[in-house]
Amino acid sequence: MYNDITKLVEESEKEIKNELEKIDEICLFNSKKVLNAFNKENVSEFHFNSTTGYGYNDLGRDIIEKVYSDIFKSEDALVRGQFISGTHALTVTLFGLLRPNDTMLVISGIPYDTLHEVIGIKENKSSLKSFNVKYEEIDLIDNDFDYDNIINRVSKNDIKLIYIQRSKGYSTRKSIDIEKLEKVIKKIREVNKSAIIMVDNCYCEFVTTKEPIEIGSDICVGSLIKNLGGGIAPNGAYVVGKKDLIELVSERLTAPGEGKEVGPSLNMNKPLLQGLFLAPSVVSSALKTAILTSYVLEKLGYKVEPKYNEKRVDIVQNIIFNDKDKLIKYCQGIQMGSPIDSNALPCPSDMPGYDDQVIMAAGAFTQGSSIELSCDGPLREPYIAYQQGGLTYEYGKLGLIKAIENLYKK
Repeated sequence: MYNDITKLVEESEKEIKNELEKIDEICLFNSKKVLNAFNKENVSEFHFNSTTGYGYNDLGRDIIEKVYSDIFKSEDALVRGQFISGTHALTVTLFGLLRPNDTMLVISGIPYDTLHEVIGIKENKSSLKSFNVKYEEIDLIDNDFDYDNIINRVSKNDIKLIYIQRSKGYSTRKSIDIEKLEKVIKKIREVNKSAIIMVDNCYCEFVTTKEPIEIGSDICVGSLIKNLGGGIAPNGAYVVGKKDLIELVSERLTAPGEGKEVGPSLNMNKPLLQGLFLAPSVVSSALKTAILTSYVLEKLGYKVEPKYNEKRVDIVQNIIFNDKDKLIKYCQGIQMGSPIDSNALPCPSDMPGYDDQVIMAAGAFTQGSSIELSCDGPLREPYIAYQQGGLTYEYGKLGLIKAIENLYKK
């Protein structure tokens, strides 16, 4: 065991310098993309102005959605603070696009825990299943799509929506990179031109230089208290994609016939724009924190996924402890290294939408923000810590040191 954790981390940082520098190149590319979108749409100070009530003619809200369309290369966008979370945005999107007797096919294995009651995998009277929406699922094979089964199923042309979750969630699989996503979309389109291809892009924005709409997906969803909020957005989510699909989603969020025309910004235009502007740099910091964490924890003898030098798909870093107490102690150490509520002691507890007790460490400025340094995991074998975020690399590194110190504290 290393006596000086700080020295261990600093030595490790020097050893992975080349991997950290690769992240800087991606950050510059995505920064240019964001700045070009701001310039193209002539974002101005008056766009910071707010509306209340119905929110008619909110110029700032409208310009935000144009900027998102530019960045994602989509026909339209819906970017609203009225979305509570990524799960809420995914739910609104699914209910907006699916009708009774439609079939939804998931091709990335079982979705994230909080969607189980939304879909009806777990019984709920308000689920898609309760509205007679049919659900089918095809699991991954060795962390890749089951292409043969997928093509065989979608070629029958009775699937309304194909759903792909890129990030791993609380599973042990790898997250799905943009190249695999592009490959499966191309194969699907060879045999099925009509099914809606929907991508859950949470945790993945700005990790690479391409986004799902660019490689053929019809609609894409993510949270603003993750990557694209840049640690500034107080809540909200986005949906980008084809114009007719965005219209359906907007009418489910607000009301039929009103759609995108209503929805007050409530003083959120500036933080949403500023958060997006900072997002490439913040995502870069989160990625560097994850890479350093992966390298150091593997050095200490723990299994990690992804490894420090593997290609990154999202901002999530898995640490497999195979020990309940170590998982708890590591998460508690992350809390100790947080700027907010550092004196709080996270304990495993029941959480809405989860079958297992979950420990969550997040001393964040925004409740539930996972672009800020946080760490959580369900209390089930093999006791994996899912660490993500870091508003700056320096704060991420300090949080990592605190977590390791607590892990080995007697």
